[in-house]
Amino acid sequence: MKADLAMFGGKPAVRPEYRRLEWPVVTQADRDAVLRVLDHGKFTVGAKEEPEISGLESEWAAFCDTRHAVSVNSGTVALELALTALGIGPGDEVIVPALSYVATAMAPLYQLAVPVFVDIDPVSFNIDVTQIEAKITNRTRAIIPVHLGGLPADMDEILALARKYDLYVIEDAVQAQGGKYRGRTAGSIGDVGCFSLNVEKSIPTCGEGGLIVTDDERVAERCRSLRILGEDLSTEERLYVSATRGSNLKLSAVLAAFTRAQLDRFWDYQVRREQNIPVFLNRLAELPGIVLPSVPDDRTHMWHMLRFRFDPEAAGLDGITPGQFRQALRRALLAEGVPLTHYQIIPLPGQPVFQEQDAYGRGYPWSLPGVNPQRYDLADYPVTCAVIEDSLCLRRMHLNPDAGPALEEYADAFQRVWENLDVIGRFARSAPYAPPWAAVKGVGRAHAGAAA
Repeated sequence: MKADLAMFGGKPAVRPEYRRLEWPVVTQADRDAVLRVLDHGKFTVGAKEEPEISGLESEWAAFCDTRHAVSVNSGTVALELALTALGIGPGDEVIVPALSYVATAMAPLYQLAVPVFVDIDPVSFNIDVTQIEAKITNRTRAIIPVHLGGLPADMDEILALARKYDLYVIEDAVQAQGGKYRGRTAGSIGDVGCFSLNVEKSIPTCGEGGLIVTDDERVAERCRSLRILGEDLSTEERLYVSATRGSNLKLSAVLAAFTRAQLDRFWDYQVRREQNIPVFLNRLAELPGIVLPSVPDDRTHMWHMLRFRFDPEAAGLDGITPGQFRQALRRALLAEGVPLTHYQIIPLPGQPVFQEQDAYGRGYPWSLPGVNPQRYDLADYPVTCAVIEDSLCLRRMHLNPDAGPALEEYADAFQRVWENLDVIGRFARSAPYAPPWAAVKGVGRAHAGAAA
């Protein structure tokens, strides 16, 4: 006998304590690390013989198999400084995927460079490498592939294009800490790799932070200078002389110490995730109409985010669109206690900041002399639009190494909803529907083009 859905008065399948699991997990080791900084009193990278920031940089470089790691105060800043250190400047074009966190595409704007968007692959959700070459122009200087959700992008194909057209490759590896691609570590494959230590990441700090990794000593030294107002801190005595433009973008010692403690037990946590998550996915695989994350044999998935696509036809439901199906499923699964969410409700080119093409006034950087006109119409990114319309994500909860029992109850909730697909179908057909980006102001013609 099937249970009543919680959205219609039934008892939720997931207990309250499993609806929001702790992440990051804070242990005594983390507390001790923070107290260690308070005891030694060296709080910034400018303090002589400061141990925590330098210690994190050494350990992170080893973790990523690179020669250098430079800490900064966010993953966004890591991307910005990487572009700066590589000489990306006004009017240059930087290729980015149409699906990512906005920081990926915002970083070029800080250099007065222009983001050029490429649609994504429908299976990996990473940039579609078959579409990159068509977007390369005489102004293209770099490609920023994103290892979205924890799955490394197709780096060999991207590197081949970079060599062909003399482009830099900057890996946005913020969601793929520790990931492997054909034996190489995410972040170490391109010219520069960028990481975030945001509290939601698999290796977090207790707030915000970031890291830049590279084998290029010149790039590393430039990033170190840029993060502290253009100073050189390698001198015996700090001179407070700025040789170049920079800003105050340093990571604090307290945050570095916390991350070192998290990094120390990362692989233990990852082993437990590799036990918990496949069991969960195997249960969902028994349900028709769910498209699960897939992992090519030549790379690892770090499971930072689990994205599920929903296919009403495969589920045996006629007369409803994938977007309607996703909307109804989210309502039902949230009621059961499964914390599913969108990850981005609009493709990056539809974000108002890019639609308006006026980041600094006077239309800059798009109005700079010689800049190629950009068409940011959502109709040009059909796969990204489709993925956003028909998918939901599980974030943070499954990172907890003790998430196994919670994932079991999440799977129970999915099964209950699937036992009531007839009810879900009726609800989907009757509920008002618009694409997720319909409520975003400033999308204009792009919204209309995609919706059509």
